[in-house]
Amino acid sequence: MLIGRRPTLRRAALTAGAVFSLLLLAGVASAEVLGQPTPGGLGLPATVTEVGAETQFFYNVILLPIISFIGLFVLGLLIYVCWRFNEHANPVPSKLTHHTGLEVVWTLVPVLILVFIAIPSFRLLAHQVEIPEPKVTIKVTGNQWYWSYAYPEDQGGGFSFDQFMKTDADLKPENGDVRLLSVDNEAVVPVGEVIKLQVVASDVIHSYTIPAFTVRIDAVPGRLNETWFKAEKEGIFYGQCSKICGKDHAFMPAAIRVVSKEKYAEWLVEAKKKFAKVDDGRVRVAAEADAR
Repeated sequence: MLIGRRPTLRRAALTAGAVFSLLLLAGVASAEVLGQPTPGGLGLPATVTEVGAETQFFYNVILLPIISFIGLFVLGLLIYVCWRFNEHANPVPSKLTHHTGLEVVWTLVPVLILVFIAIPSFRLLAHQVEIPEPKVTIKVTGNQWYWSYAYPEDQGGGFSFDQFMKTDADLKPENGDVRLLSVDNEAVVPVGEVIKLQVVASDVIHSYTIPAFTVRIDAVPGRLNETWFKAEKEGIFYGQCSKICGKDHAFMPAAIRVVSKEKYAEWLVEAKKKFAKVDDGRVRVAAEADAR
């Protein structure tokens, strides 16, 4: 019987190893296109920030192997128990109910695993929460169903604008537009600089999420939340509202374009002219409405 069982056990071990390898592959593999989802993509999206790299290292190298081993170990234990202690193999069941040593082990080992995970987790959390001295501060307001951006005057801004999703009729694939993600007015930031986001909502709870920056923070009415990122590569990076905020929740993308410092300075000059006219128009409309 033992000789007959060895091939089966060997196949089971190989299968478990294959499953474990696939789990690791799923964690390590990343999106092929920066800043947007990849059809058929596997694993976490590619990141362009230091915090994002630390987060993915924590998940891929520390957390995923641990939880994969625990899952496979428990599965193997269940299979062994079903095989070893079934009714046919043990017609007379054991009356053992407690084992002090075993109870100490299965209490102590999970505690040690959690402590091992907690140490790098707290370090990563501190890096995410503690905001360095920012070069640019942007106030992001979530509305149903679009985002508003305000650049402060003391940092060369002094203007604000709304960001709406482009309709299918307005898309220009030759210019790189992406359906359900491209917007009319992209937010622009300089590469290699600390960007602080102050996030709030005007109506219901939203969630501002840019996966490539490892940024996700709730936008809550009456509460100002803050987060930050420092993009190390230029490009256009998309995100979406991650809260179910109403009927057009699925049509509320966010887009941030990272450019060189020189191009950012040029954009500021153009944006002041472009969005100052928009703001003036809003003031006139509001004044006319108040007069009526």
